Amino acid sequence: MYYYTALVTLASVFFYSWLGLSVAKARGQYRIAAPATTGDPAFECIYRIQMNTLEWMAIYLPCLWLFAYFVSDAGAAAIGLVWIVGRYLYKRGYEEAPQKRSLGFTVQGLAVVVLFLGVLINILARLALGD
Repeated sequence: MYYYTALVTLASVFFYSWLGLSVAKARGQYRIAAPATTGDPAFECIYRIQMNTLEWMAIYLPCLWLFAYFVSDAGAAAIGLVWIVGRYLYKRGYEEAPQKRSLGFTVQGLAVVVLFLGVLINILARLALGD
């Protein structure tokens, strides 16, 4: 069973939901009626944080689960936590100034690269060994 990866997946979904609530709150605060996504630059930053996270979740979640299956449940969960921390750092940096989002982006991006390469190398090694 993949309990650790499941828990980190739920934490990732919770984090994303929190970002969605932040956008909803910002819509009221900056008076940006749906479906508009532009207006106040502060709102646009909050919106982009949520959307960029959504864009990365489509890459991160499959890699997370493939890593859990082919490599390690606990390892996937640990790297998943790093991804969440990276996304939080991205959020904090972006809200302060869009130019300050780089550290968080790098942390979460490297987490995904580790997941992806871990799966790829493991599968290729298994194929080479006839597994």
